[in-house]
Amino acid sequence: MNKSHAAKTLTASPRATYQDVLDAPPHMVAEIVDGKLYTQPRPALPHAIASSRLGILIGSPFEFGYGGPGGWWIVDEPELHLGEDIVVPDIAGWRRERVPVFPSGAYCTLAPDWVCEVLSPSTRKLDLGGKRAVYARERVSYLWLADPIVQSLEAFELRGTQWVLIDTLFDDAPVSLPPFEAISFNLGNLWLPHAVHKELPTKHANTWLFVAKYRGV
Repeated sequence: MNKSHAAKTLTASPRATYQDVLDAPPHMVAEIVDGKLYTQPRPALPHAIASSRLGILIGSPFEFGYGGPGGWWIVDEPELHLGEDIVVPDIAGWRRERVPVFPSGAYCTLAPDWVCEVLSPSTRKLDLGGKRAVYARERVSYLWLADPIVQSLEAFELRGTQWVLIDTLFDDAPVSLPPFEAISFNLGNLWLPHAVHKELPTKHANTWLFVAKYRGV
């Protein structure tokens, strides 16, 4: 081993562990993907509202059976320990036929059947990159990506080892997508009015201008 290679080996950053997650500030969401610790603040209101509303629209018919078939556990922000990775999806769902009794500990080691990530400027890269790869490796069957800024929803199905796009919906389109095609709801119910988005902090101004031009606002 030459000296330069030895120096790089000695100075390489150690892989993050669960203790790093436990030591993260309580107001931050901490995740570990491919050995690296990621910490993010709690999401802004458009993100939080889209996530909570989607949880209600899916959870009522599929967890409680109100206007739908039931048969699922629908959980907001579960902490998932999947191999060496620790991820916190915005919403996740498990079929009860596969998981009759839901774990009662601080985290879950069973991969979900469905995951939804609500994209934000601070989480987009991780959600679309490392976390999506983790979900594919763990054989999560369906992945939804909701974007409150563009007001879009993308739905993917895992086929083999690849995510295949099922559909992309915008604005107030009707939503009836696997694995929840037994119901239909209005996508517009997830979003805050456009006027609220225009009040985003200055650092997001360029993003909003692009979206406004794209949407003709």
